[in-house]
Amino acid sequence: MRAVSDTASAYRTVVVGTDGSESSLRAVARAGALAGACGATLVIACAYLPTEADDRETARAQDALRDDAYQVVGSHPAEDTVRTASERASAAGAKDIKTVAVMGSPVETLIDVVRKESADLLVVGNRGLAGIKGRLLGSVPADATRRSECDVLVVHTTG
Repeated sequence: MRAVSDTASAYRTVVVGTDGSESSLRAVARAGALAGACGATLVIACAYLPTEADDRETARAQDALRDDAYQVVGSHPAEDTVRTASERASAAGAKDIKTVAVMGSPVETLIDVVRKESADLLVVGNRGLAGIKGRLLGSVPADATRRSECDVLVVHTTG
């Protein structure tokens, strides 16, 4: 088992996802502080739906989620989201920051970015979907943790 200081220095590339919610920005700040302390590159990813997406399916998901719906639609809002997140990460201590806005689902996007960037650590907030919503639509933190090929840090970002 590695010592904590060995673990921290082992992280060279940290990936964190954001959807622009305050909860996800708390995870970004934590990832930024960690990346800054480790001297790691921080990659901030935002998944978005294409603007020409099937509006019925998007509306149905947003209706089911109500206040929990933070899926970004369109590349321009996604770019704004990662810009805001980059500012938050920089304020938390991150020095080397990359941002990516990727069309796709949140979990697939995070897993793809982790692979493409050869990340050592994936940071996600614990704001998942509880109850029936989570069972029907899935939970980004749970699914990303289960599917990631690198270490995952789940940050307590709620209440």
